Amino acid sequence: MNFMNDNMNATFREEPWYKISNVDEVSSPSLIIYTERVESNIRKMISIAGNADIVRPHVKTHKMAGIVSLMMKYGITRFKCATIAEAEMVALCGAHDILLAMQPVGPNLERFFQLKKKFPDIRISCIADSEDVIIQIWQKAHLNKIEAHVWIDINNGMNRTGIIPGEKAVLLYNTLAAMPMMNAEGLHVYDGHILEKDPSLRRKKCDDAYQMVTQMIDEIKASDIPRVKVIAGGTPTFPIHATRQGVETSPGTILLMDYGYSSSFPDLDFLHAAVLLTRIISKPGKDLLCLDLGTKAVASEMPQPRVKILEMDDYKIVAHNEEHMVISTPESEKHLIGDPLYCLPWHICPTVDRYNTVYIANDNKVTGQWEVDARKRKITI
Repeated sequence: MNFMNDNMNATFREEPWYKISNVDEVSSPSLIIYTERVESNIRKMISIAGNADIVRPHVKTHKMAGIVSLMMKYGITRFKCATIAEAEMVALCGAHDILLAMQPVGPNLERFFQLKKKFPDIRISCIADSEDVIIQIWQKAHLNKIEAHVWIDINNGMNRTGIIPGEKAVLLYNTLAAMPMMNAEGLHVYDGHILEKDPSLRRKKCDDAYQMVTQMIDEIKASDIPRVKVIAGGTPTFPIHATRQGVETSPGTILLMDYGYSSSFPDLDFLHAAVLLTRIISKPGKDLLCLDLGTKAVASEMPQPRVKILEMDDYKIVAHNEEHMVISTPESEKHLIGDPLYCLPWHICPTVDRYNTVYIANDNKVTGQWEVDARKRKITI
């Protein structure tokens, strides 16, 4: 399988797009973000959606103010976050509308209102899927004298969070809408369980799961609520939900794209924009190469292969420890200790989370570094 996107911008010329001319200045292991390719993905994401106003990208993939700023450059002002720190990072970038897509409980409920106090001109909302939590949010709203904006989290098949669509969910929405100091924003519908490789099968499963949501919206509207907004899907179902009238989409991975999604969903024709740089640090035996790409440098929750080594086809990962990755390859004699290798991670989101800073590259050259700002669990709040 060809792991590189064939639809490349003309600026990615003779040298392979990922090779860095000043690689001797780049330490390893490290993550390199290719900003030209990120911008290409942003433009394509908006083109598929048809309008920047209905794209609400999830920042958990990258956690970087640098990438948020690039998206805002193209008119995206709404974002989705998984943590208070991510929400604060986006707020510091000047976004207009931020969703905390994690039901706030415990101390995070107070932190949510502290965030709203710090950024009063930004619409900061959260999700909820239970009456108990909605009451707690309402109590905090009264205590802080701040209106709360809440989306009802819907479980349409993933069985991770959310309330199952139906009579109970409609009642919960109507209860929220009637409460003082509370604004019922709409429905949050994440369908991360829909992972069919065949686009037609993925569309059918997505449409079937969404039908329950459509029925629920009709029931809510029958209660004299004229309009119900929806935020739906993640990356695999993004192009499907993008065709629905008035539905906001929240892709994340396609901004950087990884080996897992590009090999599983070839119809998502986005560019790889994040590459791991590693070096050979030892040749411990026949056909063996040891790389400085341990589990502390790349996401390790998936089975092997956790990376695709670019420009190397015949290899097998035989060991993966905290600081080391050992591969077996008949090509070992071609490589010297100290040689750099470039790899696509299988799962980019938790790979980014391994790094405090990343290198940024333009036109095959590293030009600086970006902080992974929201890798922290706390920025100021």
